Amino acid sequence: MLTHKQIWSAIDALAAKNGMSPSGLAKLSGLDPTTFNKSKRGAPSGKPRWPSTESISKVLAATGASLEDFVALVGRDKGARTHVRLVPLVGMAQAGSRGFFDDTGFPAGAGWDEIPFPDLVDEHAYALEITGESMLPVYRDGDRIVVSPAANVRRGDRVVVKTVAGEVMAKLLTRLTAQKVELKSLNPAYDDRAFALSEIAFVHRIIWASQ
Repeated sequence: MLTHKQIWSAIDALAAKNGMSPSGLAKLSGLDPTTFNKSKRGAPSGKPRWPSTESISKVLAATGASLEDFVALVGRDKGARTHVRLVPLVGMAQAGSRGFFDDTGFPAGAGWDEIPFPDLVDEHAYALEITGESMLPVYRDGDRIVVSPAANVRRGDRVVVKTVAGEVMAKLLTRLTAQKVELKSLNPAYDDRAFALSEIAFVHRIIWASQ
């Protein structure tokens, strides 16, 4: 299982690899310099605090490291027993084509590439590669997102939605009822969308973004 210690150790290792302290790494990434301080890694009650996926994404962007590089650092933690498995990867533009998902919304068929990702509980998780600029400024062309069909979705989550007609999109979920799905566009230049639930094939939560 992926541990609190492993993630923080990977951040420390990435900082050292780039010749800086965790504070310097945070500052380089546009974060508060104290974001990765030892004091921020646990609450006063003793409960562990985890770095956000957004902060890790900013660190990867600032250092030029890939998600695969970060996964490798996680696995280097002394004594760690991280299970890294291959996750199916396909381009967002391809995902709407027939054959990439089965009737339950799980990745299926041929044509998928693969990328390594650590300790995913959801065996049906998959990754999409963003194409074009329709999701700026949140996701850029070439960014990869990891999606979990098993994860619960709620208002405010970033999600991947596929319609029965075959359209695939990444949006912000603003409302989900027994009759309707309402979505906010990540790019303000594009209109928000709303669908009857009968028009939706699946709504899956985005759990990671490599930016």
